[in-house]
Amino acid sequence: MSTKNSSTPIKKYRLILSAVHMVYRLINSTYNVQELILRLTRLLCQFIKADSSVVYLLDPAKQKVFLKASFDNKINILIKKKKELSKVTPEIDRALKGYTVFQNDIIGIPLVADEIVGAIFVMRKEADPFTEFDKEILSVVAEQSVTAIKNLQLYEEQQKVILGSIEFIGKLLEQHGHASAIKHTPVYFKIVKSLAEKLNMVQDEIDSLFYASILRDAGAIDVPYNILAKTSHLTPEEFKVIRQQPTRSAELIRPVEFLKPVLPIILYHHENYDGTGYPSGLKKEQIPLGARIMSVVNAFEAMTRERPYKNRLSVTDAILELKKNSGTQFDPKVVHAFVELSKLKNFRKCLSSPDE
Repeated sequence: MSTKNSSTPIKKYRLILSAVHMVYRLINSTYNVQELILRLTRLLCQFIKADSSVVYLLDPAKQKVFLKASFDNKINILIKKKKELSKVTPEIDRALKGYTVFQNDIIGIPLVADEIVGAIFVMRKEADPFTEFDKEILSVVAEQSVTAIKNLQLYEEQQKVILGSIEFIGKLLEQHGHASAIKHTPVYFKIVKSLAEKLNMVQDEIDSLFYASILRDAGAIDVPYNILAKTSHLTPEEFKVIRQQPTRSAELIRPVEFLKPVLPIILYHHENYDGTGYPSGLKKEQIPLGARIMSVVNAFEAMTRERPYKNRLSVTDAILELKKNSGTQFDPKVVHAFVELSKLKNFRKCLSSPDE
């Protein structure tokens, strides 16, 4: 869509409404800042018929450019390297200080909320020069976009705080004396994530798996240390206490609204594919996929780590055990994905370094 020949008030009004609608659709289908500004550059080139467009974002604390997205009608690029962002042209610097730049071949509009968030630019090489109406359209896009950028930045900051809290809880549990039961290797989530991606899980589900990987044994904090540290067989009463751990873990995090999608993974990652697991005796597809993935990785990790009461298995022998129990303890689909991934060099490297 072009802003050329938009001289009548009706045409201008329609174009402005169209711009607002396009940005609204963009905002409501994008959930992180980087993706938003990349898509915004594509929209600008399409809507204003620019040869290229750029979005700059400022670090609120340092007031320096920390993110740049660009599009030249062919390639969409995101730059985060400080060296490449340290120097800007006078036009860019002017827009980043809150001033509009308007020339025949370039328009720059600052992104301003309570403070200057960044700036957006469109450029033309040999086409018709930009008009006042082009500048007006770009200003409308800037006004619509800056609120979305600020909201997404706030959301991402909240996510960081929550993630930090979750990691702190994991460390706190380890320090509580339950490290033998709940400490997991640094490569644990790499394996989980690879399986999730192989099985076509979406990013939100993978994020939930990450949180579940940290918090799955949170209920261990209520389990007596003498049971968790026991190297001999558990008594029926002790095993009953252990079987309550998934429910206790889920109850501990249930009040946190953000972690609601994590609950089923934590609650059911001790269920077996044939229905013989706990706490609810679920089987097959009744068990969430995330929980079925964690069940396989948990078992692999347990088999390949040194324990006081048993010798560790080699990676090859552990995989054979997974295959042996496929269809009973484990989901055959997850085991198959694990076996296929184990043929890849990088994944095999993760499997071979359980204590790193």
